[in-house]
Amino acid sequence: MDDERRRELIAQYREGPDVLEDAVRGLTDDDLDRAPADGGWTAREVVQHMADSEMRSAVRVRQLLAEDDPVIQGYDEASYAERLRYGDRPTAPAVAAVRASRETTAALLDGLSGGDWSRSGTHTESGPGYTVDRWLEIYASHAHDHAEQIRAAVAGGG
Repeated sequence: MDDERRRELIAQYREGPDVLEDAVRGLTDDDLDRAPADGGWTAREVVQHMADSEMRSAVRVRQLLAEDDPVIQGYDEASYAERLRYGDRPTAPAVAAVRASRETTAALLDGLSGGDWSRSGTHTESGPGYTVDRWLEIYASHAHDHAEQIRAAVAGGG
């Protein structure tokens, strides 16, 4: 990946908390808890997933940068949603966690050198070759994708 593409992805990554906040701004509890037609997660559950996923992703990139050939552990998102009561928890602290995670991680990304981007580990689900560049490709759009999922859930779609 070239530097220009990285800059674009880092900018998208930085936008994530604002995009998520925009998606939930003004939503009522009824909106947050509306079951989407496809049977997927409610908006509330998506917000909770975002918080957990972003905190895990912040640890993942730190492992890639600080450890030699780390194992990046996957996790069962459905189990997290159930056991961590995604449907019962308030969204404001989760949105704040996403913002804090993204801001601290974006500051870290700003200081990376050329070789840092190719540091890699083995992801338990996708295998070896999981690099910092790959991590950025995955997480740059994560909040944007889930903001769309929230809008669809609130609209009654999926």
